[in-house]
Amino acid sequence: MDFNEFIKAAASVKPSQRQLRWFDTEFYAFVHFSPNTYTGLEWGTGKEDPAIFNPTEFDPDQWVEAIKSAGMKGLVLTAKHHDGFCLWPSKYTEHSIKNSPWKGGKGDIVREVAEACRRGGIQFGFYLSPWDRNCPLYGTDAYNDYYKAQLTELLTGYGEIFHVWFDGACGEGPNGRKQEYDFDGYIELIRKYQPSATIFNDHGPDVRWIGNESGTARTAEWAVVPHELCWFAEPQTNGALLPGTLSHMYNYDPDIGFLNNILYSKGLCFVGSEVDMSIRPGWFYHPEEEPHSLERLFNTYLHSVGGNACFHLNIPPMPNGRFDDRDVQRLRELGDKLRETFAHDLTGDAALTEDPLPDGDTQRAWILRFPGERPVHYLTLQEDIAQGQRVETFVLQQRDEFGDWQPVYQGTTIGHKKICPLSGNPVQELRIFVTSARDRVLLRSVQAY
Repeated sequence: MDFNEFIKAAASVKPSQRQLRWFDTEFYAFVHFSPNTYTGLEWGTGKEDPAIFNPTEFDPDQWVEAIKSAGMKGLVLTAKHHDGFCLWPSKYTEHSIKNSPWKGGKGDIVREVAEACRRGGIQFGFYLSPWDRNCPLYGTDAYNDYYKAQLTELLTGYGEIFHVWFDGACGEGPNGRKQEYDFDGYIELIRKYQPSATIFNDHGPDVRWIGNESGTARTAEWAVVPHELCWFAEPQTNGALLPGTLSHMYNYDPDIGFLNNILYSKGLCFVGSEVDMSIRPGWFYHPEEEPHSLERLFNTYLHSVGGNACFHLNIPPMPNGRFDDRDVQRLRELGDKLRETFAHDLTGDAALTEDPLPDGDTQRAWILRFPGERPVHYLTLQEDIAQGQRVETFVLQQRDEFGDWQPVYQGTTIGHKKICPLSGNPVQELRIFVTSARDRVLLRSVQAY
């Protein structure tokens, strides 16, 4: 295989239909709720008395309304966190809501949240922590059977699931031993019972971790990445161009998917990244904490949804089972800001024409021409990633007083979506010049706001 063949193969690595649907979801909620909500811990011990869990004003419709006000399209619930406490009446443990005083032990938080999501028209998913600090089987082969049994309960008893989230957290269980997780078996169950659901894990198969929990995205984000990083995903190419190793690679590296590392990959796969953070410093509710500023949340949105990733924002309920009014207000403010910013696409009466280049393949240019001058604050670009992610670098240009094209924004990857901030000054023409790509550039849409 020569260099050109290798690069064309990389440009043809494609997402699945479930991954395309996930990318179009863009922005969805995480909800961390467990005995930690009552103890003030972030990681429970597994020894908490179920009697402390009693959300007397539990209102999942309030959750959904607040989530929708921010423009989010889904909710992922912590059905079980590291403490092993189950928010549904699992048949396989007594450390669950069935032994709490809430609704006399007859309640089911997972069911009520799933039903509220469907009433509200958003998608439902769940997080089932592999690490379980309560289960006596943890650290033995039998624990994987236990975990699969609980996973099956959630996959088969609560309707359609859009996203299944699990991490690689692996501490000691009650017997002081760590667990070797059967992730292949977990994935097989999810594919069997919820084939449309995307699966998040540090290493795929569908969605991977961005590498931090602060909402910080990369300047250039590739969804076409080495199988050596995402070994649960199916490689779509075969063989490295150069001999070497990628054993050093991890999720927080700044150059995942760059040419300098894919040349050494023995197989490339398509795995998009998720930017996850909490609306507060902690993942569980702490009354002394305040929500992050509107500016921080808005900028995180711009650099995640607008940076070829999806944004997974956690909102922790209070002990009474409701969202804090401060968080509800901040979510509404964020939604208002997003709607105000991206409500009116200025390209409705504009013309988009290709500006021919000598190559016209791995370099392409288009001119966006408005009928008159328009104040453009953001230009949004989308590649047709169903055919592969290809753009490496691009520049946005505007004519100066002499009629020459001058750069007003320089960008790297585009992928599913790139939101490019501009000055807001009136402009009649903008030139989109893709200066480097791995194969013929295929744009899905161009929008101006």
